[in-house]
This record gives sequence, C-alpha cells and structure tokens, in this order.
Amino acid sequence: MNTIPKPTTKEVPNDAYSLPLKLFEARCKACWFVLALILLTLASFWSLNLQWAQLFSIESARLMGKFIGELMSPDFSGIFVAKLWTASLETLAMSLLGTIIAAILGLLIALPASKTHEDDKAYFKGSARLLLNALRSIPELVWAALLLIAAGLGPFAGTLALGLHTAGVLGRLFAESIENAPPEAAFALRTRGVGEGRIFFYATLPQIIPQLMSYTLYRWENNIRAAAVLGVVGGGGLGQMLAFHMGLFQMSKTSTILLAMLALVALVDALSYASRKWLVR
Repeated sequence: MNTIPKPTTKEVPNDAYSLPLKLFEARCKACWFVLALILLTLASFWSLNLQWAQLFSIESARLMGKFIGELMSPDFSGIFVAKLWTASLETLAMSLLGTIIAAILGLLIALPASKTHEDDKAYFKGSARLLLNALRSIPELVWAALLLIAAGLGPFAGTLALGLHTAGVLGRLFAESIENAPPEAAFALRTRGVGEGRIFFYATLPQIIPQLMSYTLYRWENNIRAAAVLGVVGGGGLGQMLAFHMGLFQMSKTSTILLAMLALVALVDALSYASRKWLVR
C-alpha cells in the first residue's frame, strides 16, 4: 500500500528576509572611491568658476543666433568646391597614412612592452611602456607644432604628428592584447623548442588580429577628426582651410568646410563599422 508523503516545509535561510545593504559601508573600498570621486567632481565645479549666468544670458543667445544664421548660407561655387574636394582627399590621406604608420610603430614597440609568458624576463618592458606613455601624452597639435619646424608647413608634418601620437595609444592597446592572448598554442610550440619570433607569428598573432584591427580602425575614426584640426597649425587639409576662412570671417565658406568635415567623418565611420563587422564574421 502506497503511503502519501507528508508535506514538508522548506527551510528558509536566516538572511532571506534581511534588510538591504547600506548605501555606504565604512569597510567598502568602492564606497570610499565613489565618495572621493563625487567630492573631486564638486571641487572641479567650484575651482573652474563656470559662468553659467553669462552662458544662458540673452546677449549670448543673440550672438550665437547671429553666428549660426551666418553659417546657414554655405558657399557651393565651383572653384571653392574643387579646392574643398582636394583638401578633403588630403585630410583623408593624412588620417589613413598616419594610422598605418601608428599601427606599424605601435606593434613594434608593443612587442618589448609586453610579457608573453611567466618565464619571460621582459627586460625592456619598463622602458618600452615609458616610451609609449611619452608618445601618447603629447597631443597631436604639439607634435605638429614641433614637426613643422623640421618638415615645414603642409600635410607631411600633420601625418607624422598623427602617427607618433597614435602609436603611443595603439602600442599600449597592442601590448595588452599580446599579454592577454590565450597561452595554450604558444605554450605547445614553446615546449617543442620553437623560437619566440615564430611563436608570435604562428600562435599569438593569429589570435589577436581581430583585436588589433578593431583598435586600428577605431583610431582611424579619431584620426580623421584630428587630421581636420591639425590643419589649424599648418598641417594641411580641411583644417588649414578652416583656419584661413574663419580668420577672415568668411562664414559661408566656413559653413561649407564644416559640412565637408561632417561628410568625411560619416564616411570613415561607415567604412570602419563595415570593416569591423566583416572581420568578426
């Protein structure tokens, strides 16, 4: 005869109905970090002496409206558009060539700046990382101003400035990718006595190529904007035209240059997105 089991009550843990955690706990390191960040933000607002009243005043609104109104009549004359087309191609070439130089230089510095395995002595890691820090800590405008002395006015100095600054950024990202690569394939080759150079090309590099390409394409998007700004200091391209016509208060031509910059950035963003999507297939 089957016996019907008696219903049993499931024991509820003691902390099931406990109160929620406190918003701030003295022993919580993250709480202290967030508190320090809030205090730093408040101190930043106080120290900058922001002129909110002047920013939202009627006079500021009138001047901004006048300026925007002058930009609403772009110049599409044939001669000017032809010059604009040449400058746009120059800016695109500067950004692309500067990114390629940065990717090659960044990868060369990333190799000594990374520790590939536990037994790797990595003698030059500190100095290589210091070099990467120096390259990316100097803004592109400063690099361009320095290189203008040696290379003269034009896109060559701007291209080198983009390459040097971006090499510091990509080199750091590449070094992190090399160190975080799955070690199994490299370990298998290393146990067979394969040299480190061949291990990198046959085991490490194939695994991190999607990451390297993604970082490079992303920096290309940033460099197309930076290339337009570098022209302000004589680096050529759209930026040089922008500085010239804004200095003469020719707002119609300035408006057309801004539209060209917008179109160029949108084009590069679309190409970069399509390339990253194709790489991850």
